[in-house]
Amino acid sequence: MKLFSLTSEHRYILKIALPAIAGLSTQMVVSLVDTAMVGRLPDAEYNLAAMGIGVFATWAVVSLFSSLATGTHVLIARSFGEKNDEGCGEILNTAIILSFLIGIVVACLVVFFSGDIAGFFAADKKVGVLAGDYLHYRFMGIPFFLITVSYRGFFFGIGKTKIFMYSGVLANLLNIIFNYLFIYGGFGFKGMGLAGAGLGSTVATICDALFYFSVSFLPLYKNRFNYFKRFRFIKEIALRIIKISLPVSLQNIFILIGFLSFIAITGLIGILEQAASNVIFSALLISLLPCFGFGIAVQTLVGNTIGRGDVKLAKHYGFETSKIASIYTVIVGIIFFTFPRGVLFLTTNEQQVIETAVPALRIAALGQIFYSVGVVLANGLQAVGKTLYVMLAEVVANWFVFVPIAYLLGVVFQLGLIGAWSALPFYVILYAIVIFVKFKFGKWENYKKV
Repeated sequence: MKLFSLTSEHRYILKIALPAIAGLSTQMVVSLVDTAMVGRLPDAEYNLAAMGIGVFATWAVVSLFSSLATGTHVLIARSFGEKNDEGCGEILNTAIILSFLIGIVVACLVVFFSGDIAGFFAADKKVGVLAGDYLHYRFMGIPFFLITVSYRGFFFGIGKTKIFMYSGVLANLLNIIFNYLFIYGGFGFKGMGLAGAGLGSTVATICDALFYFSVSFLPLYKNRFNYFKRFRFIKEIALRIIKISLPVSLQNIFILIGFLSFIAITGLIGILEQAASNVIFSALLISLLPCFGFGIAVQTLVGNTIGRGDVKLAKHYGFETSKIASIYTVIVGIIFFTFPRGVLFLTTNEQQVIETAVPALRIAALGQIFYSVGVVLANGLQAVGKTLYVMLAEVVANWFVFVPIAYLLGVVFQLGLIGAWSALPFYVILYAIVIFVKFKFGKWENYKKV
């Protein structure tokens, strides 16, 4: 019973975690609503399969650079724990300039090659064309997205996760409105189908960047951290951000390529199975995004306490947060296993897709229970600079366990979608064990070198 008792310590963790979870949950709602909108277009199976490729390709490229938030978050959390407010402001300024310049380059490249990227991962030509149109419009907003990434790292680092929550509610509400408008048409706009989902997300992202910029002018933050007093790029800080972020960037890109490979594997099984997998991934966000919220809390708590020189308390916060996150994933797993059709109906009304996805969702329900431990403690390790270890742990588990087993069971042994999704528990459990062992028994002597 002690595990489930809510102590003052747990309340402190939740005070930081819940706003982050709320902000991330709004992204989950948008994903579910977007999938539901696309799932009700003509040729739903083609559009859903294309959206799966488009979304994962977007995550793959965005994650390569959005991890700059991790470097910003870790450095600001450390500086904030050391009570170095001026340093926090300098880190934010450098992060914004660095992110925007990178965003311009990435946007130009991906918009130009969007068709080639989509075609590489699509087994069906029609699916590839639809996914390419989505990526073309979606990546126009990347520079503005990376600006918001820098601001997130700043507010996470100083423990003001409510700003992210407000941003999430506003931006994702606008995302739903714009996506509906551009997908189906209205008010003088012609419906664009799946491509409209990409354009709607870009417009909402621009609004999100404007929101963060406005908040940064509040005297509460502007006067304390003085980031506008000397708005400049500091090379040394940029290199520290990159040093922390690069392994996270590589981890994200490799893992999302792994998941894209998994989507491609389900495409070899069939278009219906590929569409069903996309729906399952959308449903899994109900579990995964809150885990990332707890991870944000751990990164802040560990960074702040490390800044004060208290390693023991930093580890303690990691384990206590992972306990709370695990309780959540167990509850979600029970719901997914017991009411799979109700969960899947949130994303599509295509009965064939739902029935195909039901057994696989039940398998995923069991696997995702253990993901909370891996995600939360991995964020704690990143906060003390162990980003390379976390990257290697997840890449090995994904590329050398998850993807090969999925192909072997799903395609070679012809067990279909059930076989492919049976690989998920192997991947998640292995990753959780490796991260737990490192967090508990690893040496943190070099944490001051970050």
